[in-house]
Amino acid sequence: MIYYIVIPAHNEEAFLADTLNSIERQHLQPKKVIIVNDNSTDDTEAIINQFTEINPLFEKLNISSSEVHLPGSKVINAFNKGLKLLDHHYDFVVKLDADVILPENYFERIAYIFKGNPKVGIAGGFIYEQYQNGDWQLNHPMNKDHVRGAIKAYSKNCFAAIGGLKNAMGWDTVDELLAQYHNYEIFTDDTLHVKHQRPTGHSYKAKAKLMQGRAMYTMRYGFWISFIASAKMAWKRRLWSVFFNNFEGYYTAKKEREPFLVTKKQGEFIRKLRWKNIKRKLL
Repeated sequence: MIYYIVIPAHNEEAFLADTLNSIERQHLQPKKVIIVNDNSTDDTEAIINQFTEINPLFEKLNISSSEVHLPGSKVINAFNKGLKLLDHHYDFVVKLDADVILPENYFERIAYIFKGNPKVGIAGGFIYEQYQNGDWQLNHPMNKDHVRGAIKAYSKNCFAAIGGLKNAMGWDTVDELLAQYHNYEIFTDDTLHVKHQRPTGHSYKAKAKLMQGRAMYTMRYGFWISFIASAKMAWKRRLWSVFFNNFEGYYTAKKEREPFLVTKKQGEFIRKLRWKNIKRKLL
């Protein structure tokens, strides 16, 4: 199967070479890898140049956006600009972070999943992070049927159906909700262990704390689903401030009438799906 990879990169000099080396070692090679250097002020571009000069598989795109690393907008803005350099002759497309190390069979396995089941629209493995004792342990804060935003692969038809990736916080949740709205399945493969070298959310700034609640509003969760989701997040992180920050963000978005990411009909589907999942876990 033919696939493309787009990697947004902002100040990734410590990790990028490992990511690109792991791509070079893939059993199934991509057709093209676009590395989007987004306003980096370190040696990220120099590392990209080293790879593009040696291997024509890699291509660099320099862009200038905000220096502030916020979840959603900056990363997806870079991804979408990189996507424009690619044609439509592919079977699946991958949004990959610049700080991961992939097992050598990663994309061979992803291709097998898509080829074996055309109903699968989004596929990926699981994220592992290194703890102080040196061990790599599973770090998957959401449901096991969720593919983390750092390693998302989309079938061509699913990617077209969901309209690409939303340039907003919550993009890596709404994509899966919309995929299911269009009758696609999400597939996670627990045999694919991906090393994530930077702890999740490490570079997010303080003003990102309200964005989760804003995302819940724009995805049309409504009050009660947002309440339950926020309580679950706060309990998992052992930080009740997360709950209050979420609702401050939710009501701020509501007050400002922030545009929704989904239509009213899609919102109804999302709420029904969320309630179904909540009841399933309670029974």
